[in-house]
Amino acid sequence: MAEVAAGLNDLDALADLIREDSPTLESLVLAPDGKYQTRQLTMSAVHQEVVDDLAAAFRCRDAGDFPVLYCGWGKARVGSTALNNLFGLAGLPSYYQPIKALLRHRLSGSRAPLWHLPAAAAEPCLFSKEVAGPYVLAECLYIPLRMLVEAGYPVDKLHLVLLDRHPVDCLSSWYAKWSDRVPRERLLHHHVLASLNVIRVAAYARRQGIPVTHYVYEASRDAVTAAGALFRRLGLAQRFHEDAVTNWKGLGDLDSDDAKVIYPDEPAAYSVPGLHGADTAYRFHGRGDATLDADALDVLERCGVLETYWDSVRACVADLTLDQRTADRLLSADYRLFPTAFRGSDI
Repeated sequence: MAEVAAGLNDLDALADLIREDSPTLESLVLAPDGKYQTRQLTMSAVHQEVVDDLAAAFRCRDAGDFPVLYCGWGKARVGSTALNNLFGLAGLPSYYQPIKALLRHRLSGSRAPLWHLPAAAAEPCLFSKEVAGPYVLAECLYIPLRMLVEAGYPVDKLHLVLLDRHPVDCLSSWYAKWSDRVPRERLLHHHVLASLNVIRVAAYARRQGIPVTHYVYEASRDAVTAAGALFRRLGLAQRFHEDAVTNWKGLGDLDSDDAKVIYPDEPAAYSVPGLHGADTAYRFHGRGDATLDADALDVLERCGVLETYWDSVRACVADLTLDQRTADRLLSADYRLFPTAFRGSDI
């Protein structure tokens, strides 16, 4: 397959390739930016390097020794770290983007320590979160489930949890956290591509027969109800207790060593002090100051990001069998900004 160059001016073309789940994406040439990525390589090449790292970690492990892994995936800034902490407080080892850390090391020309999983006999269930973006294209396009499966993780021990958040709030958070590191235009483009990559991630899970559960951050407006429904959907009802939602007992500083999250080693360039907040419970935090200019709003609508979000909302309501009251609260995000996105919608 011929290599294909990719750049910031290719947003619409790349968005089309993602929506089509095109194999052309495998041959994309990933150009280094000199800070977050120092090597030039293709998407398929870095994918295989991460698979090799995972395979080395899984070597000599029988299929029965793998815990059930609930793998959360979404674009960055969808509340995934707080969800990590929630699962940790419920008693599951809870990992912070372990596969993305391997990817970042490979992009930087370094090697990460192997991801050592506990044996299923000791820990039958694990949670991990993986998020797409924001710095370089490879972070927007990688598919963690595929890397796990190709490295030898048993398909029947995986469950995908697709995470999402209203695009206006999410992109506003990207701007607030990373505009001093990445130009805003690049953040906008990467946010679009990361958002659309849900199509490829979900399609891969379907092809492999991996169960999928949708969860949107706005469901945490009713945190106990939504979290309880999520745990039931995952077959973890026996692990759920309200204290894991409402009382974090001083463990709510998500950047601290006391949080119930297992952090990987990452290249120094990716360290962002204060990236994660602190809280005393699992709860929804709205962005009352979330505003985007007309051009950004147009890009989100034109490229289909809004459509994928409302697909996630509908799927979340169905997957968690939320009652009408909870669904109404979940749908109260200000979609009126985009009236054309919902014409004919049955939401």
